[in-house]
Amino acid sequence: MEEKININVPQFNNSNIFKIMGLAAFIFLVYNCFYTIDASANGVVLRFGKISSIEEPGLHFKIPFIDIVRVVEITQIKKEEFGFQTLESDVKTKYSTDDFTDESWMLTGDLRIAEVRWAVQYKIKDATKYLFNVKNVEKIIRDESEATMQLMIGDRSFSEVLSEERGAIGEEARSTMQANLDKYDCGIFIQLVQLQGVVPPGPVADSFNEVNRARQEKEAVINQATKKLKEITLKAGGTAKRMVSEAEGYAIERINNARGDVAQFDKVLKEYNKAPEITRDRLYIEAMEDLFERVKGKVIVDPDLENFLPLMKIELKDSK
Repeated sequence: MEEKININVPQFNNSNIFKIMGLAAFIFLVYNCFYTIDASANGVVLRFGKISSIEEPGLHFKIPFIDIVRVVEITQIKKEEFGFQTLESDVKTKYSTDDFTDESWMLTGDLRIAEVRWAVQYKIKDATKYLFNVKNVEKIIRDESEATMQLMIGDRSFSEVLSEERGAIGEEARSTMQANLDKYDCGIFIQLVQLQGVVPPGPVADSFNEVNRARQEKEAVINQATKKLKEITLKAGGTAKRMVSEAEGYAIERINNARGDVAQFDKVLKEYNKAPEITRDRLYIEAMEDLFERVKGKVIVDPDLENFLPLMKIELKDSK
């Protein structure tokens, strides 16, 4: 015998259904009438496809199903990478292993190939121009950046790109990109163009490194030779100055002595002119005194003395 189960189905009248639907529609409309724009963005309100207003950050009202709000981040710094791709930025950054040679290999002014990696940082300065003046702004930025960088690299030699011109290339590329993007009137501000690395292509990297090592060794030898040359030159210069100074001092000494002798002779001559006989006798006596002092065992005899046999001490050596 089958058992019957009674199920009580609630009954709704039409008025209750309409009330529930009306409440749901009201809640939906209210929810869609208000929207919020973050502090870092602007909102472009489109009404029937035409720009109605530009809204600042905060809570705003819109007409549902008529107004469309396009939110654009205007303070966020965006970045485009060329020749490499960052997969994860952390304590240890991870990069993509894909091949980017199509955009990174460039021809320098001296017809050498350089592998150039760089990054472009930019932000949106005009939300309306960014949305409606140009289609696919990011692609235009990438195309413009590649063309500009190829121009910068092609105007310089490989050694300039590798070392001293890196900063100038980044600044010149930034100004050139900004000028070209301003012609498109796309509302973009290029904040920075930075070279991440300029290296020779992988197939010739080893040879390039060998050349660099040889060049560094050559420069080291030249620097050592230059240092030695400076040391020898300074030493020789010092010796020459010392010899010149000694010669000048000797010349001054001789001149002073000669002047002193002349002055002394002038004094003697002056006295001689006053009393020639006395001066002559004095000079004779001084000369004889000086002479006799040099002679040992001298005997002085009056020339008028006769029959005088001087006795002198004679030392005889014993002969065997």
